[in-house]
Amino acid sequence: MLDLRVYRAAFVPLLLAALVVAFSLQTRPRAIGTTLAPDAFDGKAAMASLTAYADAFPRRRPGSADDEGLAARVARDLGVLGRGNVSSFRTRAQTIDGEQELTTVVASRPGAPGPGLVVVAHRDAVGSPAEAELSGTAALVELARVAAAGRLRRTTTFVSTSGGTGGLAGAREAVRHLPRPVDAVLVLGDLASTRVRKPWVTSWSNGGGSAPVRLRRTVEAAARAETGKDAGGSRAAAQWARLAFPMTLGEQGAFGEAGLPAVTLAVSGERPPAAGAAISSERLTTFGRTALRAVFALDNGPDIRGGPQEALVTQRKLLPRWAITLLVGAALAPFWLAVGDGAARVRRRRLPLGAGVRWALVAALPFALTLGAARVLGLVGLVPARPGAPVPAGAVPLDGRAAATLVALALVLALGWVGGRPLAVRVSGGQQRQPVAEGHAAGALGVLALLSVAVWLVNPYAAALLVLPAHAWLLAVAPEVRLPQPARVALALAALLPVLLVVGTLAGQLGYGPTEAVWAWILMVVGGHVGVLGWLGWSLAAGVAVSVGMLVARAPGQEAGDGRKAPVTVRGPRSYAGPGSLGGTDSAMRR
Repeated sequence: MLDLRVYRAAFVPLLLAALVVAFSLQTRPRAIGTTLAPDAFDGKAAMASLTAYADAFPRRRPGSADDEGLAARVARDLGVLGRGNVSSFRTRAQTIDGEQELTTVVASRPGAPGPGLVVVAHRDAVGSPAEAELSGTAALVELARVAAAGRLRRTTTFVSTSGGTGGLAGAREAVRHLPRPVDAVLVLGDLASTRVRKPWVTSWSNGGGSAPVRLRRTVEAAARAETGKDAGGSRAAAQWARLAFPMTLGEQGAFGEAGLPAVTLAVSGERPPAAGAAISSERLTTFGRTALRAVFALDNGPDIRGGPQEALVTQRKLLPRWAITLLVGAALAPFWLAVGDGAARVRRRRLPLGAGVRWALVAALPFALTLGAARVLGLVGLVPARPGAPVPAGAVPLDGRAAATLVALALVLALGWVGGRPLAVRVSGGQQRQPVAEGHAAGALGVLALLSVAVWLVNPYAAALLVLPAHAWLLAVAPEVRLPQPARVALALAALLPVLLVVGTLAGQLGYGPTEAVWAWILMVVGGHVGVLGWLGWSLAAGVAVSVGMLVARAPGQEAGDGRKAPVTVRGPRSYAGPGSLGGTDSAMRR
């Protein structure tokens, strides 16, 4: 199945691709600076607003009475921009409490023609009193007061949303009502918490990529100017994980998904603060000034131009997406070539290549059935909530109803493997026993090759996670590579490390434990954040992994599914019995 010479020769272009990537590094765009001091931000007034809001509306679950009451209060306070410039919009959407009616408040201060600026903060909170989470709203109202005094040149829009605790429904509704065009969106998160968690600036989009580097660096520079400290950032590995699996907890993710450049500023990082987190007036003043400094810089600087970008920042340089696409494609090319050549060899030998493809597809069936069942459970209302974006840990708790959902899905997976898979094998014309012939190895790897091509074209960062599995599984199941059984098993298991590392990185950044990570993944499928094509693709990958595992687990030399060694199929001419078949050869006889 595998021609090692062809396989080795196909790695030559990878060296050239690595050289091209090395010369593709670009200088990062500079931050936009400003000489205007943000002294107009009144930290004491913002703290007074925060205290008043928290005392009057302590329980602000999305769509609750306190959430609606605070929306009316914020709309009144934003009237400083002019009563005619304030509007409220109501919509029904999915939240952490199921479908709720939410109010979005939008207030604009008209300015010079051209792209405008948007400042956003959400009102709702999971717990009570959640003063730290409410600090963004207090700062929003104070920034609107500054804008009303005529300190800004561009059109500036202030938005108060609900649903920021999960699903980001308010942010998605706000996108529909923003004055266009929009140059940049600044989301205000927790600005008053005494607990600091970096990075302070979050730029990831739920649609893939992150905010333009210039916008992110501008807000980071404002934070550095006010605090004297670095705002923090993500390492290349963490960036790769986010680009491979687009997800974020902040509202900038919804604006980025709509194609707008957006970042979130929060002293507690991407994750929301605890409901009882202590707050500081001095901290609110410092980060309120940071927000105003960033707004001044964006207001007087050049346009940001463009939405989310899929570039990687490494060694203070920018690595563009096309370079990543080239590198990952060159790394997968030897596998594609080897599998294509192997499939042709298998067909020439009249081995069951089609049966191998069906076998791998059937192995993916239980995983697809499980995720499809999760989607159906959400649509019929049996899942407690189905927010349309990732939710913070604990926002949709793992209570009895959630546990029942997980148990039901586990049963679907088990029944799909025990009952659905054998049925699918019979329907497809196969055998119930597990074949492990060379044709089945070629079929399974062929499915992986086609899947990796599709993923590479859509998201090269996600395709990079298939590089090690592709090569390791090829070497583990190819009969031409004679490895001892323990080495083959180790090779097959080591191929899973990239996916495990990425999942662990994302769980750590978002604050998920093992069980919470599984529950969060189910909620993302139920709510539609992970689309049908997404979970079908990863079901295929899981099916190939199971197929490879079954191939590797066979006894050395075993080629049939019934435990017998494969019969000899290559013979010489029938009229030739071979040397020594009649008792010896001339060379072996005594002279």
